[in-house]
Amino acid sequence: MKSKIALFVILIFAVLQLFKGENKPYQEPTENDLFAQEEAPEQVALYLKSNCYDCHSNQVNHPWYANLAPISWWIQDHVEHGSKHLNFSEWGTYSAKKKAHKMEECFEEFEEDEMPLPSYTLIHRGAILEKNEKEAVLNWFKSMEKKYKTP
Repeated sequence: MKSKIALFVILIFAVLQLFKGENKPYQEPTENDLFAQEEAPEQVALYLKSNCYDCHSNQVNHPWYANLAPISWWIQDHVEHGSKHLNFSEWGTYSAKKKAHKMEECFEEFEEDEMPLPSYTLIHRGAILEKNEKEAVLNWFKSMEKKYKTP
């Protein structure tokens, strides 16, 4: 009986692979990318590129498990919603008012530990910052917000 259940689970998993969808393809950065437009401390830029860009840019680096349904559906949904809400690859196309608002949102989400998502940090332990590292990111967000709020 246990072997029939295991076989059934494997069969369902195999069938799900036929419906895994398509991952957003990686696109090289353009002149509209956040870091083509803005200077940031090296550690801040590295952190944002290696963590935030996975869902909030066109430079998505999909892990191997992003090709396995049903996990792929969940990841695709995160990437789709994340890049729709804020896309660092399109930073140069945003108005100054929108840039200020996006930086304010980044600050608030990051300060309140709503970003990165707990489901992301569960797998990507490097996304969890020490207090001083988090302060550097928060300070940079604030400085960018101020820059774009200033007429």
